[in-house]
Order: sequence, then C-alpha cells, then structure tokens
Amino acid sequence: MTLRSVLRVGIAAGVLLCGAAFAQGYPAHPVRMVSPYGPGGSNDISARIIAEGLTQRLRQQFVVENKPGAATRLANEQVAAASPDGYTLLYAAAPFAINEAAGIKARYDVRKGFQPIALCVVAPVFLVVNADSPIRTLDDFVRFARGKKEGVTFASPGVGAAPHLTSELFAAKAGFKVLNVQYRGDATAYTELLAGRADATLTAISTALPHIKAGKLRVLAVASNERSSVFPDAKTFNEQGFPGIVGYGWFGLLAPAGTPPAVVSQLNRAVQEVLADSARRDRLLALGLQPQGGTGETFGRFIRAEVEKWSEVIRSAGIALE
Repeated sequence: MTLRSVLRVGIAAGVLLCGAAFAQGYPAHPVRMVSPYGPGGSNDISARIIAEGLTQRLRQQFVVENKPGAATRLANEQVAAASPDGYTLLYAAAPFAINEAAGIKARYDVRKGFQPIALCVVAPVFLVVNADSPIRTLDDFVRFARGKKEGVTFASPGVGAAPHLTSELFAAKAGFKVLNVQYRGDATAYTELLAGRADATLTAISTALPHIKAGKLRVLAVASNERSSVFPDAKTFNEQGFPGIVGYGWFGLLAPAGTPPAVVSQLNRAVQEVLADSARRDRLLALGLQPQGGTGETFGRFIRAEVEKWSEVIRSAGIALE
C-alpha cells in the first residue's frame, strides 16, 4: 500500500470516527424542523405530531418553524443553506419534487443539496363527486367526462399541486379533457362540489368525510397502489381497470447534504419509532395521512420517481408553473 493510500484510509477512518462521536452527543440542543407551509394545515399539524415524538425519544426539543412561500421553495432554500449538523431539518412536501419536475429554478439542488432521512406520511387523493349526480361508478364518470368536449371541471387546491397533476394523469390515461378550477385549499374545493359548481375533485379526503358520511358526496376511487386505510371502502383506479393512476401529497424529513451519516441513521430510527406509535398513527390517520417510514435510501428513490413521473405529466399536459 502506498503512502497516499495509507493517508486516504486514515482520513476516511477519522471522518467516520468523528461522525460517530458527534452522533453520540446528538442532539445536544434544540433541533429546528422547518415546515414549508403556515400554521394549521396538515403539513404543520403532522410536523408537530412527529416533532413531539422525536422530542420524547431523543430527549431534546424538536421545534417546528413555519416558513411558507414560493410553493415551498423558501423553506427548502433555508434548509439547503443550513449547517449540515442535524440541527436544521426540512419537513418537505410534494412540491419539493413537483417544482423540480416543472423545471422551476431554485437556489438549491434537489438531488445534491439534501440528505433524505425518511418518508413520514402520504396523503392519498380520492376521486369524489356530488352524491346528487347520476355518476355512481368510475366507469360512469369516464363516460361522462368523455362526453364533455369542453372539458370536465375538477376543483383543486392549486395549479401544479398533486391533486391537479393527478387529475391530468387520469385524463391522459382515460381519454378526456380536464378544466382545472383552482380554489384555496381542499375545504373550499369541496364546498364548490357540494354547490354543484364543479363536476368532481381529486384531492385529500379528510375535510370531506363528514359530507361523505352524510350521503352528500360520493367517493369513486383512490389514486394509490393499494386501498387506503384513510377510507378503505374506496377501490383503487387499478382495481377498476385504470392502472397507473397514482398520486398523493406527501411529507418527509430531509437534512442538508453533508449531515453525518450516524446522525441521519439516528434520526431515521427515531422517526420509525414515532410512526409505529399507535396513538400517533391514529392522529395522523384522522388528518387523512397514512404513516410510511422506511430508509433514507428508499425515500431518495421515491423523490426521484416523483420527479420523473410528474415531469412527464407536466410536459404532456403543457402545464406552466412558476
């Protein structure tokens, strides 16, 4: 072995030892979890549920800091520029991948600027119609949509959001045209659907559950690979003959690139324990969120797959995002 090789091995070993030593004392002071949305929404509430669990398990405060704006890019930028020491984390949301898929310029690199820790939850989206309509099945809806040459109206919480893109994915595979009607959040979208001012919505279901139970709204399908524990009565699109229609919101934990692997592993283990807690799982499910977990590597692959999928949908539908 050459002197240069010996030095490289020694340096690598030193880095590993320093990282391990750092992790043994981590966390030594409060940790910030940056949420890309304002207070009160499912991102913020679920972030606080997880932060509460991490605080209990790691015996140090995990504090949620709201940093809304620019379709989550302000929060993403803040964390990407933070010191990679495990004390500033990002509770990332679906636009983290969608912005990249749309080619939106940002002051960070989605692929190189972050270290995935764990996918925490997904929010499956459901196809919902007014129960007063004659549409009772997914096949009914597709026939109805194909018959509307000007396009079927989908109420959505925003252009380029996962619900909007999922409706575009559905339309492309089923052969009809979408007219996206943007409202401020899921609750407003359901209000418009109840009033008959929209044909359907394809979005999170938690705010709609009281109307579904009251028989005012009808669920036709869920856009996930398997039936959702949030509303298990809803069949998947795949079960009903429309494969490949999968879309959801999601939230996961990321650290700045260069964070010591031992710290990332410690955080990942703690997140798994938090998500396995039955009381917290129930609280998340009540928000319409399915607890996930898994390794950081799995989360990284998930993000790359989301970028690839939505890139194709955005390109094919000619959607312009800023």
